[in-house]
Amino acid sequence: MNIKRHLNNFLRYKYLLFELVKKNIKLKYRRSYLGILWTLVEPLLTMIVLTLVFGTLFGKDDRTYPVYILCGRLLYSFFSSASKAGLKAVSGNAAMIKKVYVPKYIYVVAAIISNFVTFVISLVVLVGVAAVLRVEPTWHIVEGLIPLVILFVMTLGIGLILATLNVFFRDIEYIWSVLTMLIMYASAIFYTTERVINTGNGWVFNVNPIYMCIANFRNAVLYGTGMNVDYCIHSAIFAVISVIIGSVLFYKEQDKFILYV
Repeated sequence: MNIKRHLNNFLRYKYLLFELVKKNIKLKYRRSYLGILWTLVEPLLTMIVLTLVFGTLFGKDDRTYPVYILCGRLLYSFFSSASKAGLKAVSGNAAMIKKVYVPKYIYVVAAIISNFVTFVISLVVLVGVAAVLRVEPTWHIVEGLIPLVILFVMTLGIGLILATLNVFFRDIEYIWSVLTMLIMYASAIFYTTERVINTGNGWVFNVNPIYMCIANFRNAVLYGTGMNVDYCIHSAIFAVISVIIGSVLFYKEQDKFILYV
């Protein structure tokens, strides 16, 4: 693959990408009375429910527990919704793909970016809740951008892989739904890692790049400490590998898409 040629090609379609992102966001909330406000309302309501349920279940009396939940829930929700949107990006735009030529990866990139935009908006809730619960920010909060970038790259790579596989194997959608649920329970969103580590199953976190991003984001935003360097390196490596595999697989198979969508 000629990287320079593909980069120039990408820049040629940046306006189309922008329009696709806008369309995706509008379609997501088109039949909702609150519209894009649900980006703020949904995580807030979810946080309240999870805090009440698991705070009582686990006997948590830590006043910052809602922030702990939000950090995990917001990042996981972005990964889950964006990867599922990427999975359907090619098959869901079959009519346009058959009629008009544009680089097919644009649909996947637009799906990931549109979900990232709504994710960034939802961070307003995290800021508000952290302020109300008097979580004091430190300079480490700037480091919180690093796991977000890693997570975005990782999701893009996985989205490209899933989009390619979904064209040929439609069952992948159902398989991925089960896998994302498994990832959610393995990412310590509403429970503390000590409970799992004490049972001798702490290895789950060391092989879960989504948890690594969540843990480093919590360190920066909630605990005001430096990132776990090992987690940062391992998750970044996984992200780069996923993008390489996704790009190569997508590029190799894209000419066959029109025969199957």
